Amino acid sequence: MNVSFTKKQVDYISEQIESGDFQNASEVVRDAIRLHEYYRHKVIEGLKVEVEKGWDGLSSNRSIKDILRSKKEEMKSNND
Repeated sequence: MNVSFTKKQVDYISEQIESGDFQNASEVVRDAIRLHEYYRHKVIEGLKVEVEKGWDGLSSNRSIKDILRSKKEEMKSNND
């Protein structure tokens, strides 16, 4: 298998090795893949739960545009 990294990624991997937390680049990459797999699984499971809530919940009279506008406003207010 051949994998290419950006300079920023190579620098990060090198920093992790230099910190002493990892012995080599393979350990850093394996750890990153484990974390990615774990968090990706959690996100997918979370989405499934929310979809089920939607299917099982009450119907809404709001349009998709209304929902998206509300979500954008919510995100904007959280960033302020």
